[in-house]
Amino acid sequence: MSKTLAKPTPRKKESVNDLCQAMDQIAPLGLAQSWDNVGLLLGDPRQPLKRTLLCIDLTPAVLKEAIRLKMNAILAYHPPIFKPLNRLVANTAEMTSLVWECARNNIAIYATHTALDAAEGGANDVLAAMCGLKKTEPLEYVDQPGNAACKIVTFVPEKAVHTISNAVFAAGAGHIGDYSHCSFSSQGQGSFIGQESTTPSVGKRGKFEMVDEIRLEFVAPKRKLSTVIAALRQTHPYDEPAFDIYPLQPKPVTGIGRIGKLLRPITLEKLAEKLKRELKANCVQFVGVPLQNIERIIVVVGAAGSLPFKIPLGKRDAIITGEIRHHDALAFNRIGCGAIALNHWTSERPILTSLAKRLTEELPVVTFEISSADEEPFQRVK
Repeated sequence: MSKTLAKPTPRKKESVNDLCQAMDQIAPLGLAQSWDNVGLLLGDPRQPLKRTLLCIDLTPAVLKEAIRLKMNAILAYHPPIFKPLNRLVANTAEMTSLVWECARNNIAIYATHTALDAAEGGANDVLAAMCGLKKTEPLEYVDQPGNAACKIVTFVPEKAVHTISNAVFAAGAGHIGDYSHCSFSSQGQGSFIGQESTTPSVGKRGKFEMVDEIRLEFVAPKRKLSTVIAALRQTHPYDEPAFDIYPLQPKPVTGIGRIGKLLRPITLEKLAEKLKRELKANCVQFVGVPLQNIERIIVVVGAAGSLPFKIPLGKRDAIITGEIRHHDALAFNRIGCGAIALNHWTSERPILTSLAKRLTEELPVVTFEISSADEEPFQRVK
């Protein structure tokens, strides 16, 4: 008796689009700063994806490595394309020449930058954990992308509540998180006088009327507002239904930067030494009193800019960042707080290890490698 062998399950083939979707789960593009250029910058979303190289910067050495390792995509922290391009020319000193070589070798480019800065578990969270922070909050929050909504309030006879509710739900209203058909109703009385041109379904025109009504409330996405209102009008028994529309403020989500308190104070100098050692940094500089005890830390990977100045700073605070402008260093000295500059690249590089791990969990059939050619551009004098 012959035995039928089960056919092997075909191995799932991933594409560049799968990488884009995985990254939008890890670091949603809506979290990026408005000036930033993130997402898929080069390539065909349908292109098969087997190998991806992670780096902070796309450099000639990184591109050479990607070609040698036969990578299908480069996931760069900093966007290689930042401003609109006028030309793509090979063999020049411009970044556009590297982009051209990626296109010629069929290597897609994805950039994450400030989206990964702001995301939970992103670049700021990784550096904050290295500082010893267990619990942090963002320095600023951003509106939840794609969730613009409004609340609609209308007033209907009790017998029409279910008919109108079902109609607006079918049109896209009444969704709150994972729940559908959400509404609220309360009893009250409405009054009106219908003019000669009206045909009231309750009472008589020209006469003051008081009727029992239900106040019906539900939420709806702004993009579906016209459809929901049309459904309300079509099913409402009144010839001129009354309704109000209230815009809703989206629930804020995590944003750029992190702030938190240390479990135990540490001097500014010891904190700088700890970070230099753990990051294997070429050069770490600090602003402030070396033996000053630090209790609260503000983390901004890359360049801090004006972000730390948006909160009150004190003598027990330290800003941890990649680079600090001269005049900002003078301002920190006047305030009396500490600041540590790790170098821009060095402050951001730690995120690549955890990012590669998370992407491997999302896309297990794709190989994710961290570039060994990606290096700190500043060298230390020996």
